[in-house]
Amino acid sequence: MSTPVLYGPIGRAVRRIAPFVEADPLGVYVAALSMWSAAIGGTVKVSSRGPRPVLLWSALVAGTGRGKGTALRAAHHVLDKALGRFLATHTTSGITSGASMVNHLWEQQEATAETEHGRDVRTLVVEEEWSEVLRRVKRDASFTTKLRTAWDGSTLRNTTKDEAQEVRDPAMVLHCHVTPSDWSKYVGESEAAGGSYNRILPFLLGSVPLLDDDRVSLPEVDGRELADAYGWATTRPRVITLAEDARPLWRVVRRYARILGETLPEGQAVFIERTAEQTLRVAACLAASECSETITEEMLSAAFSLVRRSVQDAVRITKGATSPKVKRQPLTLEDKVRARIELHGGRATSSQVLPYVGATAAEVKQLPGIVVTVERSGKTGRPATVFTVRGDSSENGASTETVAEPMPASAEREQARATVVSLDAYRPEPQQPPAPAPESKRSESLGDTNPFLALL
Repeated sequence: MSTPVLYGPIGRAVRRIAPFVEADPLGVYVAALSMWSAAIGGTVKVSSRGPRPVLLWSALVAGTGRGKGTALRAAHHVLDKALGRFLATHTTSGITSGASMVNHLWEQQEATAETEHGRDVRTLVVEEEWSEVLRRVKRDASFTTKLRTAWDGSTLRNTTKDEAQEVRDPAMVLHCHVTPSDWSKYVGESEAAGGSYNRILPFLLGSVPLLDDDRVSLPEVDGRELADAYGWATTRPRVITLAEDARPLWRVVRRYARILGETLPEGQAVFIERTAEQTLRVAACLAASECSETITEEMLSAAFSLVRRSVQDAVRITKGATSPKVKRQPLTLEDKVRARIELHGGRATSSQVLPYVGATAAEVKQLPGIVVTVERSGKTGRPATVFTVRGDSSENGASTETVAEPMPASAEREQARATVVSLDAYRPEPQQPPAPAPESKRSESLGDTNPFLALL
């Protein structure tokens, strides 16, 4: 799994607060980039066969309690001061139809038309419970169409009874949180094939680090550099272009997207069709964060590392993966016997061991680290086979027979009173989950024709 480069002033700020956040730093970085793209999206474009928006739509994909909300709040901490009142005045949620999307942008356009800075249609849509939105939009056929139009930056229109609503050059960014199961359930191949959801960069978050002291607040972030960049990006229209030193890498990025798309199964390929343009948009945002109208090779490389990670995660999500799987080594018979002995305080009878390890007494006797003894309580008591770990009670593995001295009745009552019976001795051993099936290997001929598979 590739590790994206956290680039520029946004990356430095994320690295500064990362030790104090119980969230994957990647989630913080992605959320911050989406916020940044929304803030500069009204004036900054990137040149790609004509000016294109720099809007970055993202999805943090992880189970409940895996730090999605924490990452969002940390990203807000990184950018809030640098962006002035943008996040407070331009953030919304709960857009569940195409008509409501256009209406929200249109009302914002009308409200700002007569202001000093002119019309403003920048919007950051944050859906922390995106699955709820996806359930509702299934009933609205126009939603996905308008979603594609908004990402492209093309004109959005609503036709109502009173008047027609038209929004040109919309600058809407969508940032959402969803679980892997809900992604698989609601974001299907047909929607992605139509281009509705492959405009969103998904990222599977890693495990949440546990801080020693959760009372520690986030350190202050010096936002002066980002504040200057925000002022630079919004004072007038900017068009960001590729520098000459970045063009060789740009050709590699385009070939990567083309070849990988032709190699993967259709159900996975549809989610990565816009890899090249997404890389260009990320690179333009990184350039703007450094007040640069040109994308250097270093910026493009950092952007490619992020988008490539999203490509890998998109493939894993469509395969049903939620997190990297660790292959467990099967326990040996001796390991199982030792575990049962330790469970019973270092001394276990055959009835406490044999049913749970799937072996006979003779097989256990052959284990070099296990000592087997036969004990009889009194002269007429029934003998019991007892297992201990070598070194605890005997120095050889040979079976011996010991006769316990009879105890007075009072001592027997005292021993019975002090004995605690472990219910685990009577519970069946929990079934171990089956080992994950190994992934099928690609044919040698396929790997030879696609050198980019090594990047996945």
